[in-house]
Amino acid sequence: MSRSAWNARGLYAITDAQLLPGERLYEAVEAAIRGGAVLVQYRDKLGNPEERIERAQRLQQLCQHLGCPLLINDDLELALQVGAAGVHLGRGDGSLLEARRCLGPDAIIGATCHASLEFAREARAQQASYVAFGSFFPSPTKPEAKPAPLSLLSEAKQALELPVVAIGGITQDNAPGLIEAGADLIAVINALFDGPDVQQRATQFANLFT
Repeated sequence: MSRSAWNARGLYAITDAQLLPGERLYEAVEAAIRGGAVLVQYRDKLGNPEERIERAQRLQQLCQHLGCPLLINDDLELALQVGAAGVHLGRGDGSLLEARRCLGPDAIIGATCHASLEFAREARAQQASYVAFGSFFPSPTKPEAKPAPLSLLSEAKQALELPVVAIGGITQDNAPGLIEAGADLIAVINALFDGPDVQQRATQFANLFT
């Protein structure tokens, strides 16, 4: 099966347009990578198309310079346009197979699976590079999300030969339990970017994996 051989473990930084306005977006992403983030996702539900293209292009240049893959959230065309390392697709936000066909065998393609191992099996069959489960804790980003059980991480690790991502309300206090349960990556938004010293926070998250 054609699928990216990419495999990583650590902090997965996801941007937020409200937390990171203007130039702070680039400063904070650079700080997160220098602190130890192994993957960055550009997630922007607010920007107009022109703004999103400019931001994605600048982030791609930054991430490429620092040697960290950049994924685009829910926008295959934008990922193609800026030459991103891949894309993350939610349920109903496009075909994983189409993304693989367009981006190629080396692209990193992530799939939102909520709290469903069946969704994860489908994503694997459709050539996803990783599967993401959540929300594990209450999250201001998606307050309506149903909680996912910790056991889902270990079940997915046993059933699937793919990296497993945990997302949703993750902090430095609750992240160790997710890692112990089987999460290869922890996706963090607020607990990483909602504060002044992003690099220090990133380092503290990254150190949980060592």
